[in-house]
Amino acid sequence: MRARQEGETTAGIDRERVLRTLTFWLRPAFALRVLNRFQRVAGFDRSMALASSAFTALVPLALLAGVVLGNLVHVDAAQRIIQRYDLSGAGAEAVTYLFSPQQSEDASTGVFSALFLTVSVLSFARAAQRLFEQTWELKPLSVRNSRNGLWWILTLGAYGLLTGWISAVLGGAAAGLPATVCEAAVTAVFLTWSGWILAAKRIAWRELVPFGVIAAALMAVYSWGADFYLPRLFNSYADRYGVVGSVFAMLSALFAAMVVLVASAAVGREVGDELVRIRDGLQPSEHEVRQQWESLVEDTRSRWHKVRDDVSHRRRKRTEP
Repeated sequence: MRARQEGETTAGIDRERVLRTLTFWLRPAFALRVLNRFQRVAGFDRSMALASSAFTALVPLALLAGVVLGNLVHVDAAQRIIQRYDLSGAGAEAVTYLFSPQQSEDASTGVFSALFLTVSVLSFARAAQRLFEQTWELKPLSVRNSRNGLWWILTLGAYGLLTGWISAVLGGAAAGLPATVCEAAVTAVFLTWSGWILAAKRIAWRELVPFGVIAAALMAVYSWGADFYLPRLFNSYADRYGVVGSVFAMLSALFAAMVVLVASAAVGREVGDELVRIRDGLQPSEHEVRQQWESLVEDTRSRWHKVRDDVSHRRRKRTEP
C-alpha cells in the first residue's frame, strides 16, 4: 500500500514537473520573442526564397547525380519521390517526366548547364547562409563564404543519399518508426553542422544544438503529415496542369518545409539565449511566469466578453423595429 502511494506521488511530481516545464517554455514573453525573431528575419519571405533556390538547385543536381552516378549506384530521383509519397496516375507520370535523366543527359553534361548548376547551388547555399546570419545577427559574408557553401552542398547530397537509404531499409518496419527516429537523428546532426559551416564557424556548436534538435523534430512531424497530403497535392496539380503542376506541388512542399526550417531557427536561437540566461541565474521566477499566464488569461477573457457583447448588441439592433 505504501509503495503504491509513493508511486502515485512520484507520478504526480512528474506530471507537475512537466506542467511547470511547459508553462515556462510556452509562456507569453518567450512566445512573443520567438514571433519577433521570426518577423525580424522576414520568415515567410525567407522561406519562399529558400524554397525557390532549393528547387532551382536540387532538381538539376538530382538529374546530374543520376547521370554521373548511374553506372556506380542506382540513383533515380523520380522513383524515390514516387515510392516515398506513394504517387500514382498523373502525379507519378509528371514526376517521372520532370526527373527523367534520359531527356536531360546531353544538357546536364554541357558547359552552360554545368555553369548554371554551379550558380544555382551556390545561390541556394547563400540563401541558407543568410538565414543563419540574420537569425544569429552576424555580419553577412556573401560570396566570400563560397568554399564552405560548396562543402555544404556536397554534404547535403550525402545527407540525401543516407536518408534515402535509411527510408528504403527501415521504412517498412514498425510503421516506419525506426526510419523516422534514425532520420531525425541524422537530420539533427546535419542541421547543426549546417549552421556551423554556413556561418563560417562563427556560431558555436552548443548554440546551434537547440536549433538542430527542434528542426529535426518538427521536420519529422512535417514529413509524417506530408505522407498524407502530398500524394493528393501532386495528383491534383498534375491532373490540372500536367508537368507544370508537379512543379507547383514541389514548390508548395518545399515552401512548407522551409517555413518549418526558418521557424525552427527562430525558436532555436531564443531557446539558446534562454539557456544562457538560466546558466547565468537570470531565469524568471515561477511567480513571474504565473503572472504572465494570468495576465494572458485575463486579457483573453476580457476580449472574449467584449466580442460577445458586441455580437449581442448587433443582434438586438437587428431585431428592434
